[in-house]
Amino acid sequence: MSETPDPEVVELAGKVFDLARQGETEALAAYVDAGVPANLTNDRGDTLVMLAAYHGHAAAVEALLSRGADPDRANDRGQTPLAGAVFKGEEAVVRALVEGGADPAAGTPSAMDTARMFDKKDLLELFGAR
Repeated sequence: MSETPDPEVVELAGKVFDLARQGETEALAAYVDAGVPANLTNDRGDTLVMLAAYHGHAAAVEALLSRGADPDRANDRGQTPLAGAVFKGEEAVVRALVEGGADPAAGTPSAMDTARMFDKKDLLELFGAR
């Protein structure tokens, strides 16, 4: 039996996802500190970390990871935040995720596979140094 979601909760979740996309680190951190789950996912399985990472917001990624967000949580397509950051060429985000414990071999394709596809030798070296 499925319940209809509370429209206010849906609106709040949408606002928090937008904060992650926009890199509004302080506001995003405040919502998580107030009780919004650090691993909140949207209807595609994208976490706040995934959205912040994909849109190039290293500070937001760091804030979420420091509040318990899972750096390796894959979306419904098997993609991880690290692979997304590699794909987008977001080196600062890649470094934040690796420092936050992200596994370069996680996901499909993995960040390592993505780095190989795009011949990003510097990132492959970073992953090997882990």
